Amino acid sequence: MKKGPLQTVITGVDTRTSHSQVVDALGRAIINGEFPVGSILPGDSELALRFNVSRTVLREAMKTLAAKGLIVPRARIGTRVTARNEWNLFDSDILTWHFHDGMDKMFLQHLSEVRMAFEPHAAALAAVHASEAEIAHMMRLAVAMGDPNHTAETLALADLKFHLAVAEASANPFMRTVGSLIEAALVGVFKLSSPASERDRIGDVSRTHIRIVEQISRRDEAGARAAMEAVIREGHDRVQRAIDGER
Repeated sequence: MKKGPLQTVITGVDTRTSHSQVVDALGRAIINGEFPVGSILPGDSELALRFNVSRTVLREAMKTLAAKGLIVPRARIGTRVTARNEWNLFDSDILTWHFHDGMDKMFLQHLSEVRMAFEPHAAALAAVHASEAEIAHMMRLAVAMGDPNHTAETLALADLKFHLAVAEASANPFMRTVGSLIEAALVGVFKLSSPASERDRIGDVSRTHIRIVEQISRRDEAGARAAMEAVIREGHDRVQRAIDGER
């Protein structure tokens, strides 16, 4: 299974094929502005030499980046970096690349806004559609988040499992597709401010997530929505405090 943004950031290890190395290097160079929006990428010969790959591998990498909306080939002009509003921000690679070169407060703000648009409704849908087995599974995940032995890494992964389980229990397949956005937001929390750094706060994290499951179990749509909103808001506020503290 391909690693998502959270595991990639935690481990620092990405896939190692020549194709993925070229995609990763060029993607990051575009995201961080080495190749600015509107610029023309170097020619195939220069890029193939730069990455020490065949032109076949390079062409496949370019197709992958084009599919993500980052570049577009132009006859007799070259390959141009597209405007940011054409990038597929739901793509897990693009989200990962945003976290390699420092955190952007506005980008994290936008992630939180999208989470607030989707996840509370997913929790409300779960209150309607979740099976008893799914509810029991979510409760186990929420309780496990209170393990005092959690590191920042293990707590971040436990948090991700919980939120993906809620999306799954919503019974709406579109909710599951926003998993990469949820994961990217949790990357920001992990890198900037994890509750695991303050041992007494791990229990609070578990309790707020247990509250979501309790509302789902009661089939209380409004309660589930409010409980999820509270969790997202607290995570966002914690990151904002960390950013303001760094400044």
